[in-house]
Amino acid sequence: MHFYEDKMTIFEQTKILCQRLDIVPAKSKGQNFLISAGVLQDIIKAADLKKEDLVLEIGSGFGILTEQLVSLVGRVIAVELDRKLFAWLKKRFSGAKNLELIEGDIVSLFHCFIVSLLNGHRYKVVANLPYQITSHVLRLLLEAENPPEEMVLMMQKEVAERICAKQGEMSVLSVAVQYYSQPSIISIVGKENFWPKPAVDSAIIKIKRQKARLPAPDAAGYGGQAKGKINEELFFKLVRVGFSSKRKMLKNNLRNIYKEEEVTGAMESVGLGLKVRAEDLGVEEWMKLYERLGKVDK
Repeated sequence: MHFYEDKMTIFEQTKILCQRLDIVPAKSKGQNFLISAGVLQDIIKAADLKKEDLVLEIGSGFGILTEQLVSLVGRVIAVELDRKLFAWLKKRFSGAKNLELIEGDIVSLFHCFIVSLLNGHRYKVVANLPYQITSHVLRLLLEAENPPEEMVLMMQKEVAERICAKQGEMSVLSVAVQYYSQPSIISIVGKENFWPKPAVDSAIIKIKRQKARLPAPDAAGYGGQAKGKINEELFFKLVRVGFSSKRKMLKNNLRNIYKEEEVTGAMESVGLGLKVRAEDLGVEEWMKLYERLGKVDK
């Protein structure tokens, strides 16, 4: 059975396949299947795929997105956790020579196996992410030695909005993602476009990798890799401490690891008022603070 048959909707086909394969969609696996052909095309359009592209797909489900990817790009690596769905995908795409299907958890498999398949090549990630692994996957990919050039992801609307937040509404998540990349929300996707219907709406988000912010690779980066002059482990330690108590002013949080005169002097030197809170700072302001404070490992 293939999707997009004239006589049946994606929703009808999905329900039939669940019955045939004895699959009860599991909330624990984030199994809210996309049933909208229109939303699927929005994802494909946002990904701006070329024939020479290598694409990593995470959570293939019944393969409606996989089918599109295989027809449009040179090579697809698709990862699926569910054993029954994986068996279905193997059968359905048995003739697809540009598809490598991997069974398992992307978080566990990425460094030990997926990285070797990518083999240092440029790649994109296109995926309808299970909600519960979104943050893990973002960190895994953005901090990778060979991160994707672009990601087009379906995720929970609230998480997408947090990632793309502006100054005044920033969080550790938004600082982290915006440090490595330029994220933007493509569109909001209502819960009615999934089956079973989730409790919340989703969003299609595009995340474009940006170059290292500082050029000279003379410091160990977050997770042990070099990324410019900034020591990312210390940078993100500074950010996490800054957000450690949301109701407190930034200077009061930073006093947990720095002397008060160091904090006030650094904030004044970069033009920050002493009453600002962590959510008021963008990535550039955090980097300026790091230049004055973060290099001291407390």
